[in-house]
Amino acid sequence: PAEAAVACPDKDPELENWNPGHNKENRIEIRNGRKLLLSSSATVHSIHITDGGKLVIKDDVQPIVLRTRHILIENDGELHIGSEMCPYQSNVVIILYGRADDGSQPNPYFGQKYLGVSWGGTLEIHGKKKLSWTFLNKTLHPGGMEEGGYYFERSWGHRGIIVHVIDPKTGAVVHSDRFDTYRAKEESIRLAQYLGRVANGMILSVAVNDEGSRNLDDLARKAMTKLGSKHFLHLGFRHPWSFITVKGNPSSSVEDHIEYQGHKGSAVAKVFKLFKAENGEHFNVSSTSEWVQDVEWTEWFEKPDRARSKDMEKLSDFKAAHPDKICRQPIDIQAMTLDGANLTTEVFYKSGHEYRFLCHGKDQTGEGCQNYRVRFLCGKSVKPKLTVTIDTNVNSTVLNLVDDVSSWKPGDRLVVASTDYSMYQAEEFQVLPCRTCRPTQVKVAGKATYLHIGEVVDGVDMRAEVGLLSRNIVVMGEMEEQCYEYGSKLCSFFDFDTFGGHIKIGLDFKATHIEGLELKYMGQQTMGHYPIHFHMAGDVDEKGGYNPPTYVKDTSIYHTFSRCVTVHGSNGLLVKDVVGYDALGHCFFTEDGPEERNTFDHCLGLLVKPSTLLPSDRDSRMCKLITEGAYPGYIPKPRQDCSAVSTFWIANPHNNLINCAAAGSEETGFWFVLHHVPTGPSAGMYSPGYSEHVPMGKFSNNRAHSNYRAGMIIDNGVKTTPASAKDKRPILTLISGRYSPHKDADPLKPREPAIIERFIAYKNQDHGAWLRGGDVWLDNCQFADNGIGLTLASGGTFPHDDGSKQEIKNSLFVGESGNLGTETMDNEIWGPGGLDHRGRTLPIGPDFPIRGIQFYDGPINVQNCTFRKFAALDGRHTSALAFRLNNAWQSCPNNNVTDIHFEDVPITSRVFFGEPGPWFNDLDMDGDKTSVFHDVDGSVSEYPGSYLIKEDNWLIKHPDCIDVPDWRGSICSGHFAQIYIQAYKPANLKMKIIKNDYHSHPLYLEGALSKSTHYQQYQPVITLRKGYTIHWDKTAPEELAIWLINFNKNDWIQVGFCYPKGTTFSILSDIHNRLLKKTYKTGTFYRTSQMEKLEHRYPSKGYYYWDEDTGLLFLKLKAQNEKEKFAFCSVKGCERIRIKAVIPKTAGISDCEAMAYPKYIETPIVEVPMPKKFSSAQLKTKDHLLEVKIETYKKQYFHLKDDFAYVEVDGVRFFLTDEGIQLVVIDGHHGKVVDRVTFKNSILQGIPAQIENYVNNIKD
Repeated sequence: PAEAAVACPDKDPELENWNPGHNKENRIEIRNGRKLLLSSSATVHSIHITDGGKLVIKDDVQPIVLRTRHILIENDGELHIGSEMCPYQSNVVIILYGRADDGSQPNPYFGQKYLGVSWGGTLEIHGKKKLSWTFLNKTLHPGGMEEGGYYFERSWGHRGIIVHVIDPKTGAVVHSDRFDTYRAKEESIRLAQYLGRVANGMILSVAVNDEGSRNLDDLARKAMTKLGSKHFLHLGFRHPWSFITVKGNPSSSVEDHIEYQGHKGSAVAKVFKLFKAENGEHFNVSSTSEWVQDVEWTEWFEKPDRARSKDMEKLSDFKAAHPDKICRQPIDIQAMTLDGANLTTEVFYKSGHEYRFLCHGKDQTGEGCQNYRVRFLCGKSVKPKLTVTIDTNVNSTVLNLVDDVSSWKPGDRLVVASTDYSMYQAEEFQVLPCRTCRPTQVKVAGKATYLHIGEVVDGVDMRAEVGLLSRNIVVMGEMEEQCYEYGSKLCSFFDFDTFGGHIKIGLDFKATHIEGLELKYMGQQTMGHYPIHFHMAGDVDEKGGYNPPTYVKDTSIYHTFSRCVTVHGSNGLLVKDVVGYDALGHCFFTEDGPEERNTFDHCLGLLVKPSTLLPSDRDSRMCKLITEGAYPGYIPKPRQDCSAVSTFWIANPHNNLINCAAAGSEETGFWFVLHHVPTGPSAGMYSPGYSEHVPMGKFSNNRAHSNYRAGMIIDNGVKTTPASAKDKRPILTLISGRYSPHKDADPLKPREPAIIERFIAYKNQDHGAWLRGGDVWLDNCQFADNGIGLTLASGGTFPHDDGSKQEIKNSLFVGESGNLGTETMDNEIWGPGGLDHRGRTLPIGPDFPIRGIQFYDGPINVQNCTFRKFAALDGRHTSALAFRLNNAWQSCPNNNVTDIHFEDVPITSRVFFGEPGPWFNDLDMDGDKTSVFHDVDGSVSEYPGSYLIKEDNWLIKHPDCIDVPDWRGSICSGHFAQIYIQAYKPANLKMKIIKNDYHSHPLYLEGALSKSTHYQQYQPVITLRKGYTIHWDKTAPEELAIWLINFNKNDWIQVGFCYPKGTTFSILSDIHNRLLKKTYKTGTFYRTSQMEKLEHRYPSKGYYYWDEDTGLLFLKLKAQNEKEKFAFCSVKGCERIRIKAVIPKTAGISDCEAMAYPKYIETPIVEVPMPKKFSSAQLKTKDHLLEVKIETYKKQYFHLKDDFAYVEVDGVRFFLTDEGIQLVVIDGHHGKVVDRVTFKNSILQGIPAQIENYVNNIKD
């Protein structure tokens, strides 16, 4: 007994039985060492446990329900429900009741409807040990198909009468056969004989697929009639027919029959019958014979009359504008703006001829709906389909799971996560008794509505999470039937009561351990009231003197009105095996920034929705309507200021996330956000910038799917200052932030990379992950079915942490996997995809360019990664490697890829540089034009050591570059760097830069910044050891700063800057240390009259050459110092040249191109030879690039054979020695030359049709 008292708190002999009954006015005080054992259900006003008082809930067979407005535990007060050694076995429910407006006086710290633990208080809750959550181990299909039964489906190629013989004792198929009674009468005879041999009592399922009547004789018709059929006698051409009977019992028959409706009409004959097996379980036999109509979308059509301002159109107008391309009666209509944005519309039909689009003006570039395009869903010809199912789980489903779920009992509720893009495909089920289930199986009531994957698909683990919601200890809020106002405009956003209960633990509590708890209807739409909230508790582990350390384990939190678990100003908390489901606002939430060393281990969060509390919680509508804390005149930008609700919101990187799943949020799964200084009551707890530099805790084996914005983000900060006239945004609005981890959070100490291991991201609509660093390194990760798999970003102009890099190694990217999703009526984004063009759910839009890795900023290292199933479709660009769309910022030539593997990726879809059109827009921003990456080992391009560049970037092209039209890119060699130019006074110029050896191909740069800034910046990638000229669309800037970026020591270029005649200059060089924010002058430039003298540079002296005739100021820009491998600048800092110009006031446009050339033209030469292409033995894929080179001449030079025109195919040259035209014919499948023919000019002049006749005879 003494040992039991120690282990089980309700066995303590000092406890006195307590049965207070039901009285809402009874204010309970448990103090002065009194120890009470609650033995029965009760209703009281409130409970206050203090001064050594103790309340224990009795563990008895009889359930206990305790209703109270609040429970306050403080000053050595204790509440115990079970213990670690003696988990509570019975059922207890604590209901926190009350309305926000009922007049009760709120506690100044805890508020209302709370279970509060204050200083000296103890809360011990220990429920039954149950598995918290696991994964499906077998795919769960909509309607339960393939779950514990038989599924048979056929279409074309399986014509005739199909018979299944089923054992009534077990529901198993004993035998089946097909009889092609369309083809031969012998099949009809065989059918009659077969039916005669079936034993009485057996179940027969018989149906037609396609056609079965043409050679059906009387013998078979009569045999079927004898079995109980009434319609088989009259079976006609292509009639759908289904029949189920018990042999020997014609009265048991069920039958359906319908006539064929033609090649455009659906027709279905469906029957089902319920049977009871020998073991007492029921099973259902179903048969469906039908003609089904597939559908397909037309191409996109622009509005026929774009001049009209009305948004009413006639279908007949579209048909007239696009004859024979639109079906007579479309099934559906879809609209989209011309720039690729989705258009919110409603479509109304009037007699099938007219429709109307109702669209929001904010989506349009003009008035009305003038800039939209439309497509129509049309029916295709019907096809036959036969489906026979035997469902041994009638109105139930057996879930096959990874772990032993013996602890899940009948009556428990479960949630199965979505495995598609929409988080709303999560489904709840209730556990049923199951005598035949294995330990890893559980039977649940009902059938799934959606597909839930339970397997590894194309190498990516997409198994749906299955979470337990039910626990034997419940704390819940008592709710009203409808919403009522107690905060700002709440009922404008929610149509239900959101004033739930909450648990709050404050500073200097004595002990808190929570496990085995169910929380529902908890949280409030007011600050500080959450289901579980550790508030400013400091260190809650051994460091704070807590032994055992504080934890929340094995807990389910669902249908919550404000978050799941909040860690606020608290450190060292263990949150393990917690399920958070259907929550408003960030679910697992760290608040102010100083929260560190907390561990979230094996936590599951899903169905996380927007909330009103913080800007980051709010969706676009809330962001616009809730402006408290903003300065007058504030105009919200919802996608920038708000729209960030996340399953895991981590305000300090120094926390651990292990084995967690973010299985569906309105925005993001895991978001690491930075507080430059601590906010709220934590203000002053660390020095400015600490959280931006603190090393990341452990992030391993986590997964994110079914999120809109991203599976994971490391980026952004929150505004830490109140609103002001200078910045009108409210505090805690999202702002920019940069993460650069260093030892001890000190940027002067060595970098300490953030390691992301074994991360899985799939079915996230926009990004699998967007990670901005600093050293952020990923290893052994998996990405699939994301709009964009991964973007690694640094800092726009420079990496925020110079010398760092972002890296991914040993990882897998899948473009469009075998997880096709579920087509539903409300699924707007369904269409063809993949290599087989099968219908599937799509991430954003039917023409959105799906990408595996998106290059942005840099430097980036991609190593030993596999790309699988990326395939472009007509009208949709898909590629394994690509670039950020509409990019105004720099592209780093030190972005490296190595050891890349492609599987089921056509070579045309390996890379795509973009082209003008939907999503890419004009492809005219600075970063769009300067895209580049280094194919270190040739595993992408087949040319080791090459660079892949945009096809029209002549700043880095040379004569031997190889164009790859499918990529809109070129394969080149060379030594590349960047110059970063800041232009002042004015800051709104367009810059033109010309490489002297390709003077007819200038590059125009708009600048990355808005025109309202005090300077503009341009950052082209350039070829080293070349000459350039720079020009402007207006008068040249009075001040320029030219930074040498990615220049190694002694790298150089020569640049001529265009200025008006009469300009005078002051030019100096300096080094700017960005980390220390210090600048050191290194030299002065003097004018020279000799261009050659530019070569001469001394430590503190350089020269410039001013060619006033052409208007060009020449400088040789040469790096003087060493740099780290991935650094943009030298070890001493960024080397710069600063030009101040005094320009005549009457000066015009500073464009010297006409004067500069041909004077400064250089002959194009190849300074770095092109690498040798892989040999056939080195190629890793079946398809490969075929290099074709053509040279043509206006004049022959007979003394040199190489001066003849030629066509070169894969290194073999075919010369044209006579004047005329040579055609070389290549087999597009294997790349071999199959013919070549020459047409001499002398013959073509007489018979010009020779070429046309020859080409017409070439095979397609």
